[in-house]
Amino acid sequence: MKTLKEVGIGETVRVVKLHGEGAVKRRLMDMGITKGAEVFVRKVAPLGDPIEVTVRSYELSLRKEDATMIEVE
Repeated sequence: MKTLKEVGIGETVRVVKLHGEGAVKRRLMDMGITKGAEVFVRKVAPLGDPIEVTVRSYELSLRKEDATMIEVE
């Protein structure tokens, strides 16, 4: 299982599954991160948190904690 946190800069991946429950999962889905969505990793902050991605034609910053809940391929 590979998570979004492990993806390198410049890579494009597809969301396989969202882990987590309740409000956190709902918030990720509201931001457009759903099963099958393509995610392009644009930048990673110097200390690794946050991660800047492009999903559904807009930029989004995610905490490492949230990125570990997103399983990708």
